[in-house]
Amino acid sequence: MSFLRKMLAGIVFGVALASSAWGQREPHVGYVYPAGGQQGTTFSVVIGGQYFNNAADLFITGTGVSAKVAEQERPLTPKEAQELRDQLAKLQDKRSKGQCLTPDEQKTAQELKKKLEALGRRRASPALGEFVTVEITIDAHAALGKREVRLATPGGLSNPMAFYVGQLPEFTKPDWKSSVRPDGSKETVKPAANEIAVTLPATLNGQIPPGGGDKYCFPARAGQQLLVAASARELIPYLADAVPGWFQATLTLYDDAGNELAYADAFEFHPDPVLFYKIPKDGDYVLEIKDSLYRGREDFVYRVNLGELPFITGVFPLGGKVGSPLTLGLSGWNLPLSQTTPDLGAVEGGAHFVSAGPLSNRLPFALDTLPEIVASKANNTLASAQKITLPIIINGRVEKPGDWDVFAFDGKAGDTVVAEVCARRLGSPLDSVLKLTDAAGKQLAFNDDYDDKAAGLETHHADSYLSFVLPSSGTYYVHLGDAEHNGGAAYGYRLRISAPRPDFELRVVPSAINVRVGASAPVTVYALRKDGFTGEIALSLKDLPAGLKLSAARVPANQDKVSLTLSAAPAATTQPVSLTMEGSAKIQGRQVVRAAVPADDMMQAFAYRHLVPAQTWEVTATGRFRPRDTAQIVSATPIRIPAGKTARIEVSMPAGQFADTLQFELDPASPDGFTIQKQTPTTIVVQSDAAKVKPGQKGNLIILAFIERSAPTTKPATPGNHRRVPSGALPAVPFEIVPP
Repeated sequence: MSFLRKMLAGIVFGVALASSAWGQREPHVGYVYPAGGQQGTTFSVVIGGQYFNNAADLFITGTGVSAKVAEQERPLTPKEAQELRDQLAKLQDKRSKGQCLTPDEQKTAQELKKKLEALGRRRASPALGEFVTVEITIDAHAALGKREVRLATPGGLSNPMAFYVGQLPEFTKPDWKSSVRPDGSKETVKPAANEIAVTLPATLNGQIPPGGGDKYCFPARAGQQLLVAASARELIPYLADAVPGWFQATLTLYDDAGNELAYADAFEFHPDPVLFYKIPKDGDYVLEIKDSLYRGREDFVYRVNLGELPFITGVFPLGGKVGSPLTLGLSGWNLPLSQTTPDLGAVEGGAHFVSAGPLSNRLPFALDTLPEIVASKANNTLASAQKITLPIIINGRVEKPGDWDVFAFDGKAGDTVVAEVCARRLGSPLDSVLKLTDAAGKQLAFNDDYDDKAAGLETHHADSYLSFVLPSSGTYYVHLGDAEHNGGAAYGYRLRISAPRPDFELRVVPSAINVRVGASAPVTVYALRKDGFTGEIALSLKDLPAGLKLSAARVPANQDKVSLTLSAAPAATTQPVSLTMEGSAKIQGRQVVRAAVPADDMMQAFAYRHLVPAQTWEVTATGRFRPRDTAQIVSATPIRIPAGKTARIEVSMPAGQFADTLQFELDPASPDGFTIQKQTPTTIVVQSDAAKVKPGQKGNLIILAFIERSAPTTKPATPGNHRRVPSGALPAVPFEIVPP
């Protein structure tokens, strides 16, 4: 992993609660363009977003890719704008007095006018109003595939954005930016929309303008198996202020006479389109890419792989048993082989990937420890049901539209049986339905879709899950079909039928923590509980660097998430650090440890939230001044709060000139039902709402600190003319609700 350690050179990290700094917002990256490059090349990348002031460097996962910040463009501050006006006024005054301007002064006057004219415009999207240009070099032997980039500023590290290392020649259109004129109309500064001539194979990079699209012209030969695979949502999963929440790309192929030959607006259940077409005759062809709703702006970024390239459309079976040989059949286009035997080595259970070479896409397959079989092709009724012995994993297909696969097993009264389908999560188009019936065909349990928070990019959780306590001993039947009555060779599945296997996964949010030295930053951990597991999960940081501390590190029993804090001591590291969080729980007499996957809480279509995984969990300590000590919770914890009443929290704050101006408030990440009733710089009284809390409830309170300061002004001070400066969080305060 490359940290590009020139980050923030010369700046001393750290901030106290008594800091005199105004504070700086964390950078947020809206897009990276182009979102990748070819091995062995050097090129410019534009990063658009917000709060990029004094951007210093770029953090890139993996090795073989280096970067250097070359230029930054941002809106002028009022002070900077006034300085430009003053400079221009001096030049204009000189001219008005009959004095001639030198060529350099004339050039300066033109540049000043241009900058001041831009002040009358604002960015069409303020969240994309700042730009940083970065020079990127990719080594000739850098590993292919997805990386993540984060911009570094004095405010910390940004959110991650996708960046790909490719092998094909790249064609990249110049970047463009849009703004809003003073009268409110939009102005788009972009290259002319002429067709771009390219040669195959190639990777195409572009940005879609409002109401427009991009066209590429290329020669092709008769018989060529042309693949066009777009990446758009894959690059930027969700746009919080767009509907349907992402750039919905469409692909259209034309001949040289303008006749439409092929069209794609998706690929099965994936929103990014893939188009396959066999070229009928030699000639020139045109590919057009645009948004399905004719929207467009700077972050409608795409990468398109174009050529006679391999593409896997399906894998069967969708997995196998850990430690056993596995041969996977492959279906798709331009494949060099029809099956492959992946090298599993010491691979553990879970999801893994298979490809058809360096230019191919990847599809997942799963490994497990249970016995496995292949479904019979003649098992679609109770009479022909396939007899199975639990526990078992069945690899099968819904062979044709309207088909059902039925499996019979013997159960005992009181046993809990779980049936779970893995299909959509493994790339299958199957929208599964599960039914459990008794020997007479009476339906006992049913499930269509089951939400899986671990599937961060899925908008349709199409896999099924059911758990049922058998009422009596006898034969039972599990029926599996497609909810939309579809079927075919691509409609594969893995069906687990077993007793419950309690377990959990963890997601830690956000994937970038920017903590002030001497203070704490909130962190949210989601527990994705499986098969009825309800126990407490202890959290810890693996190989914890000196100076960092995790507070209140546990997920209480029966809870799906908890907020806690990561604290940075005065001597914390000045470099970004990659952390690994682990969760440990005792399940059925054995200790189970699971690593937390870093993720970001993203929204699409203004409403739906998703935990989108990131490759790494990064932490930086920010600020300009070091405190002598750190904020601490003095009271014994957990704080016991009577339902409907109050409890006192004693705190110890770093000494400083602003200590008497401290204010506290509960972070929205704290559980519902609590308010701060009274406070002093060393005491916080918390009130609980009896209607929203109950005895036995446990969790953590996250308390944010602010400094009340007079806002800077050239006018005489007025009452209430204050500004609240964020100063980080206190260490998380564990609590327990007790009877009143």
